[in-house]
Amino acid sequence: MLNTIPFSSAIKNIAQNAGFELCGVAPASDFPELQKVSEWIENGHAGEMKYMEARDEAGNLKRSSLSTTFPWARSVVVCAINYNTENPRSIEAHEPGRGWISRYAWGQEDYHSIVLPKLRAVEAEIVNLAGKPGDEKANSPNSGNPEHNIPLQTRCYVDTGPISERVLAKYSGIGWIGRNTCLIHPKVGSWIFLGMILTSLDLDPGTPLPDRCGSCTRCIDACPTDALLAPYQLDANRCISYLTIEKRGEIPEPLREGMGRHIFGCDICQDVCPWNRKAPVSAAQEFQPREGLVNPDLKSLVELSEDGFREKFRSSPLKRAKWNGIRRNALVAIGNSGDPGFLSVIEEFCEDEDITIAGHARWARQKILRAQSTPDRNASSNRSDS
Repeated sequence: MLNTIPFSSAIKNIAQNAGFELCGVAPASDFPELQKVSEWIENGHAGEMKYMEARDEAGNLKRSSLSTTFPWARSVVVCAINYNTENPRSIEAHEPGRGWISRYAWGQEDYHSIVLPKLRAVEAEIVNLAGKPGDEKANSPNSGNPEHNIPLQTRCYVDTGPISERVLAKYSGIGWIGRNTCLIHPKVGSWIFLGMILTSLDLDPGTPLPDRCGSCTRCIDACPTDALLAPYQLDANRCISYLTIEKRGEIPEPLREGMGRHIFGCDICQDVCPWNRKAPVSAAQEFQPREGLVNPDLKSLVELSEDGFREKFRSSPLKRAKWNGIRRNALVAIGNSGDPGFLSVIEEFCEDEDITIAGHARWARQKILRAQSTPDRNASSNRSDS
C-alpha cells in the first residue's frame, strides 16, 4: 500500500513548484459545515444563484455530501495562490467619479484560466508519482480495503464544481473560515484563489487551524449593506459582490445607496480585516492590474458600447456581469457620487430601451438632485467607505 505520509509531503512540494503558496490535504468526508450549506440555501440566502442548488438524480443537494457526489473520492488536495497586488484598498480615499472593481478581477486574464493549468500540472505529477514502479499497486492505492479497490481517479476544479471549497480548505489545514466567510491564512491573509484536486488516493490529511478571528467584528461592522447577518453568516441577497455580479435585473432600491461606488465585486470585508494588513504581495505578472481597472472612470464605463465591453473585458471576470450589468452598476455608483456633473451624462440613459438601465438612470438622477439640495447628505455619500 502507498506510504501516504511522504506522498502527501511530496504533493505539497509539487504544488509549490507549480506556483501555489499553500497546499494541504483534506479527507473527502461529509463535514458538519456541509449540512449548513443546505440550510443556507433553504433559507434563501443564495439568492438567484441556482447553480448552488444542483442536485443528483435522487434529489440530494450535491454540495452537501462529497460521499454522494463523488463516491470514489478519498482525499482532496487543496491548493491556494496569492493574488494580492500592491495597490489601493477599496476603503481608501479616491478621486470623485471613480468606481471600484474587486481586486481579484484586476488581472490580465480570468483567474480560472490562470489557476487551472497550474492545478492540472499538479494533478499530472500526482498521477505520475502514484504510478511509479515500486509503489505497491499504485493504480489501486486503496487496495488495503477491498471495498475501495478502484483505479486511480482524479478531478480538478477551480470554483466550478459542486463542492464547498472553503470547507475543504479548512480541513486541509491551510486556513480557517473567518467571520466574513472568507478563508484566512495567518501569514498570507485572504487574498487567495483556491483550486481542488479530488482523488481516489488515501492521503495523510492536514490538521485544521484554530479560528483566530477572536472577538473582532470589523468585517461585520464595515459591511454597508449588512450582508453579514452574524459572524460566519452571509446573506448573498444583500452582498455587494452578489448584487454587482450575480444579480440580474433591478437591484433593490434599499440596497443601492450601500453599494457606494462598487462596479464589480466588493473588497470591504477583506480590506478591513487585520489579517490582511501585512498580506504578502504577489510578484506574478498575471495578477498585476490591467490599465484602467483600479479605480475605473465611471463615465467611461457607463458609456461603453456592447462591442466595446466585449473587447475590453474579453478574458476578464467582468464579462460575467454582462454589459448591461456593468452599465447598471455604474449608474448606481454615479447616483451615489452625488456629483451634478454626471447629470448630462446619464440623461440619455433615462429613456434607454433596456428598462433596467432606464430605471437605474432615473434613480441616479434623482439621487444626485436630492444630494444637491442636501449638502450634508452629499458629503456622506462620498465617504471613502460608502
